[in-house]
Amino acid sequence: MKYTKLGNSDLRVSRICMGCMGFGDARNGQHSWTLDEEHSREIIKRGLELGINFFDTAIAYQSGTSEQYLGRALKDFAKRDEIVVATKFLPRTQEEIAAGISGQEHIERLLNTSLKNLGMDYVDLYIYHMWDYETPLYDIMDGLNRIVKAGKARYIGISNCFAYQLAKANALAEKEGFSKFVSIQGHYNLIFREEEREMARLCAEDNIAMTPYSALAGGRLSKHPGETSKRLREDSYARFKYDATAAQDQITIDRAAELADRHGVSMTEVSLAWLLTKVTAPVAGVTKLHHVEGAAKAVDLELTPEEILYLEEAYVPHKLVGVMAQNTPAAAKEEHVWSTGNQKIERV
Repeated sequence: MKYTKLGNSDLRVSRICMGCMGFGDARNGQHSWTLDEEHSREIIKRGLELGINFFDTAIAYQSGTSEQYLGRALKDFAKRDEIVVATKFLPRTQEEIAAGISGQEHIERLLNTSLKNLGMDYVDLYIYHMWDYETPLYDIMDGLNRIVKAGKARYIGISNCFAYQLAKANALAEKEGFSKFVSIQGHYNLIFREEEREMARLCAEDNIAMTPYSALAGGRLSKHPGETSKRLREDSYARFKYDATAAQDQITIDRAAELADRHGVSMTEVSLAWLLTKVTAPVAGVTKLHHVEGAAKAVDLELTPEEILYLEEAYVPHKLVGVMAQNTPAAAKEEHVWSTGNQKIERV
């Protein structure tokens, strides 16, 4: 495994981040492929053995049970000061807004619940999961700064935002002396590269770490033509994101398969090796041992400039999909249907 610093932080992270959305009690989520605790622990342990020290979860994943599974496994298999744990919080709900709960109170309450789920005194990275158009930005940044000052989070990150929003938030933080976002977790992979328009440039200039999710496009970038899996068949959200551009994306997927055969490696290794030339640490969601093993191997695969160009040259612009397509003031008034277990979070 290879390691690097996470943006402007002092965190030393593995080049692969283990995405834990697939862990948790399936009764509290929307995914039939969610792993139970026994199998989640097996994969977490294998990741640690392979040198992965960076783990990403969220209070929204299976109503907090992803956090619980991860926390118990890390307590048994790792030393706290040798791992980097990230979790995320959602915007305020309409019920909280009506009840007058401030952004600061919301952040503290959800982080306290996440810490209880994880069985930890602090998280290394606390991530703003989705832009909250109904809460003043000052309240968000002040709330995050307070939990950093209290020692409950070492650093803060953001997910699912536009480049102007990240720049605006960090400018406010600098003006007020608040903690700044050190990382961005956006939608970025070989067949969805819209982050290259503005976000990647902002991050390069300001040394903000990119830790993208959907690194393998819901499995599309890890399967040869004709291959399938339970997730490919049943993940309706991934189909929503990728089915409309399947024909144009297939050219790139076929090229990834071709290079994998040429190198004698998996498509996972090729797809992540490409992404590793662009970002700090992709978040690789894993639900099988070979998933985590393939992701770990990707850090050692070096693609030539010609191979990188070959993978990139068939790409055409894509419309925003998924969370970012909903990330508008109007959509913010609707239920966060993209998250899992949001209603249960309100009862913790």
